[in-house]
Amino acid sequence: MAKVSGTIAEALNTQQFSIFHIRSMFASGMGFFTSAYDLFIIGTALTLIKDEWHLSSSQIGLIGSISLIATFVGAFFFGKLADMLGRKSIYGVEAILMTLGALMSAISPNVSFLLISRAILGFGIGGDYPLSAVIMSEYANVKSRGRMVTLVFSAQALGLIFGPMVALTLLAAGINHDLAWRIMLGLGALPAASVIYLRRTIPESPRWLARVKGQKDTAVKELTSFSLGDIAIEKADDPIVKKSLMDYIVTLIGTAGTWFIFDYAYYGNTISTPIIMKDIAPHADIIQSTAISLLLFAVAAAPGYFVAAATMDKIGHKKLQAIGFLIMGACFFLIGAIPGITDMFSAFITLYGLSYFFAEFGPNTTTFVLSSEVFPVNVRTTAHGISAGVAKIGAFIGVYLFPIIYHDLGLAKTLMLSGLFSFIGFLLTIFTIPEPGGKSLEEISKEDTPSPAST
Repeated sequence: MAKVSGTIAEALNTQQFSIFHIRSMFASGMGFFTSAYDLFIIGTALTLIKDEWHLSSSQIGLIGSISLIATFVGAFFFGKLADMLGRKSIYGVEAILMTLGALMSAISPNVSFLLISRAILGFGIGGDYPLSAVIMSEYANVKSRGRMVTLVFSAQALGLIFGPMVALTLLAAGINHDLAWRIMLGLGALPAASVIYLRRTIPESPRWLARVKGQKDTAVKELTSFSLGDIAIEKADDPIVKKSLMDYIVTLIGTAGTWFIFDYAYYGNTISTPIIMKDIAPHADIIQSTAISLLLFAVAAAPGYFVAAATMDKIGHKKLQAIGFLIMGACFFLIGAIPGITDMFSAFITLYGLSYFFAEFGPNTTTFVLSSEVFPVNVRTTAHGISAGVAKIGAFIGVYLFPIIYHDLGLAKTLMLSGLFSFIGFLLTIFTIPEPGGKSLEEISKEDTPSPAST
């Protein structure tokens, strides 16, 4: 093993991809499989619950969106805690909460219990955003950081596909609707539970140890405890980082604002997809409309994640987000502008599917990635947590208001509004977020330079 002098950061920035990274990607990715499954399966489950429990429109909206409000709180709380106590010290707690929330949802006897269960679930999902994103970002090298973090988030695609598959299987099998929705919600516990132990045994971020706590010897031990090729640190010269989040306020407005805008459109549209499909194909029953949703995700959405992972580091992280917002917005505007398109099933599905592809091949992945790399190490999970939390406020507004706006304005105008939000996201991306592609975390955040307040 070759010994080199330098910084922990330099060793991490040039490390080789290893088995350790695959293990870490699996541990992190299962959280996003869980969050996608749990946050979106509720749309299908509610079509069954509302008839059984005779829910009002406000109750349906609250059950569908309460996890998103809890996600907002969880992202803030866990993000701040991880910068104070370390990434490893709390990693796995959020997976326990997701497991507990899913199991409680499955046995809910009434609306109040289900709301509490979904809130616990959302709190855990919120914690998963900053922890999994930043842990993966801080382990990654410069060349493939975008790809590695995107692949973690791409597990969301599998969750989006698995949810409708489960629903279709249960409904086609003729299982009692009360049991069917309980199984749908309860299955969300399995992927989260499968990685609790793995998350609790993952090494602490050497970057955080060296640059926040000043524990450079411990950082070196953690660094050499997992496979990094033929590199061992002889001397760690990483400076202590004491940056203020206020030094990055414009960037934070950019990451939080673009994520808020995207989630408003994405969650509103996606969770309301069963309603949209009912309007586009009014004669389809619940099984047929669920099958259409599944096909839409599998053909249009899922490939976008993996194409983004393959090309992000070549195209540029910021550039890819701008492209995604622009084309996604154009698709929404076209749907609204073409007369009678809601009566032309093939044309509608083509444009709607294209909007999904560029959502994934764009802001759905890049908002997650950018927030994990443009801030300094001492406030990185805090900033990511704020960005993810603010985003889920947008998601809550989208999920809660989309059915109301849809009812009052119709599908075309509702999607045109989503298109307007997309164009605002494009402009905010261009003017507030730096391009981190091809740069180290230290270079892009300028964490090795003094803060203006200290000069």
